[in-house]
Amino acid sequence: MAAEVLNALKPNPGGRYADGTLGGAGHAAGILSASSPTGWLFGCDRDGAAIEAAKRRLAEKFAGRFEIRHGNFAEMAGWIPAAGCDGVLLDLGVSSPQLDSPERGFSFQHDGPLDMRMDTRQTLTAADLVNGAGAEELAKIFWEFGDERESRRLARAMVHDRERRRFETTRQLAELIERLSPRRGKKAHPATKIFQALRIAVNDEMGSLKYGLEAAVKILKPGGRLAVITFHSLEDRVVKEFGRERTCDYTFSGGVDVPELRRSRAPELKWVTRKAIKPGAVELNDNPRSRSAQLRVLEKI
Repeated sequence: MAAEVLNALKPNPGGRYADGTLGGAGHAAGILSASSPTGWLFGCDRDGAAIEAAKRRLAEKFAGRFEIRHGNFAEMAGWIPAAGCDGVLLDLGVSSPQLDSPERGFSFQHDGPLDMRMDTRQTLTAADLVNGAGAEELAKIFWEFGDERESRRLARAMVHDRERRRFETTRQLAELIERLSPRRGKKAHPATKIFQALRIAVNDEMGSLKYGLEAAVKILKPGGRLAVITFHSLEDRVVKEFGRERTCDYTFSGGVDVPELRRSRAPELKWVTRKAIKPGAVELNDNPRSRSAQLRVLEKI
């Protein structure tokens, strides 16, 4: 969603921007190009391979105009100056290079190790979860992060099967799920939700998102914009809830919004558009994986 992101952030010469999910550096290159000749970019990614690829790509045209670090966007406020950015981008989820690399273990389309770590420096893998967590914990992960209706049955089956043979590969896990929940003409593979849930749990994506949104507000200047691209309802719900809270002109105590107990406060953010921005026809044609993407944009007051 390069065009939509640039339209949302409106990069200008001399502006300072942060891309918390560099990936292939496509958005980063667009921001640096639009903010030429003196715009600056702070960038980070949890994936070391993405970091190296992004550095090489950006150095070809934008040398001396960026600072890139290997790390989680939840930690941006620890190294990017407070109120120092005109725009922040978070493009959530897993990248195409990660999905297309069997050795990373993100996809059931290719057989590979059951890994799913965005940052390979961490120790916890999907295999650790599938082989070590109890049935109740696995079911909770599948339900909360994958909205999987068969969460309990699938979790019990995994615990049963691993007693005979440890789960090591993506194909092993996908075949078990497909055996228990046959496709029967459905468009989506029955393992889709389970793989999504495991990936989110392994990488603590929801925790990172919540901290990342907080960090983004800290490093934004007044008038600066936060653009977030989500790919599933769980991410989008977190972003919407964060936006509702920070655009609200009152607060309350006790967890229940009782009008009589509201206390006035100045909102920190405002919505640039109330509705999510969807990919256009050109984007969908060029990148079919963007079909579930939604862009939400907030501006710091």
